[in-house]
Amino acid sequence: MALLNLVAATVVSSKEAKGAEAKAVDVLIEELEKRTGIRLSRANSFPDGNAPVIVIGTMDSLHAIQGIDGERLPKDLPVLKAEGYALRTVLAGANHTVYIIGADARGVLYGVGKLLRSLRWGDHLIQLERELNLNEAPSFPLRGHQLGYRPKNNAYDAWSIEQYDQYIRDLAIFGANSIEILPPRTDDDPIGPVMKVEPMEMMIRLSEIIASYGMDTWIWYPNLGKDFSNPATIAAELAEREHIFSSLPHIQHIFIPGSDPGDMEPEPLFKWCEQVAGLLNRYHPEAKLWLSPQVMNGDPTAWKNGFYEQLSKEPDWLGGIVFGPHVDEALPELRRIVPQKYPIRRYEDITHNFHCQYPVADWDLSYALTLGRESSNPRPLAQKHIHNELASYTVGNLSYSEGINDDVNKFIWNDQDWNPQTPAVETLRDFAGWFISCELADGVAQGLLALEDNWIGPLAANEGVEITLLQWQQMERDASERVINNYRFQMGLLRAYFDAYTKRRLFYETDLEYRAKEALREAKRTGALAAVQQVEQILSRAQTEPVAQDYRRRCEELADQLFANIGYQLTVTRHYAIAQDRGAFMDAINAPLNDARWLRIRCALIQEEQDETKRLTMIDEALNRINPGPGGFYDNLGSYRSNRRIDPGQGWEKDPGYLYSPRTAHAVYLLSGAITEAKEKESGGIPLAWINHINVMLDTPIIVRYDHLDPSTDYIVKVAYVGEIGVEAHKAVQVKLTANDTYVVEESLLVNGSAVTIREAHIPREVVSNGELKLTFLRTQGTKRLNIGEIWLIRSESQQVQA
Repeated sequence: MALLNLVAATVVSSKEAKGAEAKAVDVLIEELEKRTGIRLSRANSFPDGNAPVIVIGTMDSLHAIQGIDGERLPKDLPVLKAEGYALRTVLAGANHTVYIIGADARGVLYGVGKLLRSLRWGDHLIQLERELNLNEAPSFPLRGHQLGYRPKNNAYDAWSIEQYDQYIRDLAIFGANSIEILPPRTDDDPIGPVMKVEPMEMMIRLSEIIASYGMDTWIWYPNLGKDFSNPATIAAELAEREHIFSSLPHIQHIFIPGSDPGDMEPEPLFKWCEQVAGLLNRYHPEAKLWLSPQVMNGDPTAWKNGFYEQLSKEPDWLGGIVFGPHVDEALPELRRIVPQKYPIRRYEDITHNFHCQYPVADWDLSYALTLGRESSNPRPLAQKHIHNELASYTVGNLSYSEGINDDVNKFIWNDQDWNPQTPAVETLRDFAGWFISCELADGVAQGLLALEDNWIGPLAANEGVEITLLQWQQMERDASERVINNYRFQMGLLRAYFDAYTKRRLFYETDLEYRAKEALREAKRTGALAAVQQVEQILSRAQTEPVAQDYRRRCEELADQLFANIGYQLTVTRHYAIAQDRGAFMDAINAPLNDARWLRIRCALIQEEQDETKRLTMIDEALNRINPGPGGFYDNLGSYRSNRRIDPGQGWEKDPGYLYSPRTAHAVYLLSGAITEAKEKESGGIPLAWINHINVMLDTPIIVRYDHLDPSTDYIVKVAYVGEIGVEAHKAVQVKLTANDTYVVEESLLVNGSAVTIREAHIPREVVSNGELKLTFLRTQGTKRLNIGEIWLIRSESQQVQA
């Protein structure tokens, strides 16, 4: 039941209001009109009569409004903190008034946002259903997101100026106070096919829009010059920056990443940044320059030590330090190292699913193969946990985003930066109620939580996936046309269909793989070539007799609607995405979920063999690829079953960035051209067990334990080491393998480039005399990740028998 009907309310504010305070009044009136068709009247004096009134302003500006005096204002207002507000409903007699009182102009805007999120709205409906008696202020002074305008992003480059304005407004309604933009030249193409505005013009306009909401403009500005020791390079880079610094009306902060991209050594990096800071302050005297110790290439330990040495000199031009992807120090340790005079800002990757800063914990391989790195990824509970686990070490977050796919996560971070005690479901209800539908607020909120649950545990055993789809389908059937065309609703609906389609295919294609292997087991009876032909016929049914095509078609329809509604680029061909791993997950909707690719390679090799006996032997080898022999052990370390053997380290809860813990990872690049067809044939094919692997960072070991071993026999340990994408041979990882902390199995094994290295080594019985074995894999040199796909532990006599 409505406490207060605001359909006929008058919005009262001071005629002296300007900047964000005046903008807040516009936001209230315009956003309600969009949703209800009602345009509230506005006035600069308190009106006569009994119609409801919404009073908006700072305490100073309220005193300047005619008709408002100390008697009319709410009593016992607290001293408001910066950017905070008080919200009050006064229902005395016939005078029904809602007061939004900001500590400052930003506080007024955030108070308006809170009121909007508290209203029930609909066609010609504006109601407040509970009394408001709130005094709120943000817990962190920095709250925002990067909205980069470049083709690499999966939506932003398709936006008009008006769409950017609306999205920035949406973020402000949930408490954001900063937006980070990008210069026209980045590590990407300068323009793309869906851009509506020239990049430099967009950069200027975005700075104006951000300032109009009283928010700060940050610029992510990487160092892309090839040789900063060359005076000509320095001159050209400074000239480019001077053009931008002098053209943008508003800049509060510049963030220069240490790398990703950029490859300067620490000493020249700091000298260069001092020049940039001087140039910046010529046009924006109060602006600050921030740096991150992000490092991707070379020797990461030497580079970060050099960075900290430069930092210890405490340069005056430096405004603060940024923690984000490829910072190899945990945030508590970074805070200990960084001089206290410098604040630390978070630059958290909320946009990617794997091969990233905060991967989905133990993500099912079927999702990695289809949804990829950059799908629609609401992770409200995980994102809240990540925020709160590390929040106390920084001044807040301005997250890394590659587009619209992480939309829900942005608003979770906004609310957590405002108040870390806010339950995630409360944010989701506000999000769904304000942006989609009041009637569906709880249904959509629970539906988003269910989408996160879809990603927990093995997909084949996740019974919730079908239930999640049924819930979204019911909302789809019951929803208004307005809701059906809402891009935020469409994003959740698409994921519900996609997940259910993937699970249906997983069951079907797994069965096809079993049937194909059954055909191979009949090879002695049918003949090897006939068996191989039958394998192809069986595996091809995934394409010739596909399942759940109504789900797939609905996904295609929603993808097209999302491109039309918000420029979400879910395919390369139809929607102009830059690449499949940059958000175009619809291009992978039918990616094989079984080992069909590996089986086809094996069958091709069998067909090339002329001798039937050898062909049958090759079939037997294929069927027994993972067989460790009697008394042996086989583990795909990226699988749920084998994960129990691995020492978890600190674990995801305490170490969500997996800096000191092993994590499930996915080498999907092995299936996308990183290995040539000839090399793939030479290796005997790429099984999915290589894609689904375990990895660790830098000095963190991978520890694998076995028990119940036979102390009277030697063992052979066979390991499939997975290389790192794009790594040159001379930068390959070197690995030391130790058994039971004393016996060195391998001293300096080289894991080469992007390939998979398979290595066998001997472990004498004396090492396992107590029936237990602890294998410790430690990266000693090279690139920062160590990846292991499979381990076979084979009794040595089994090896002899097989030989």
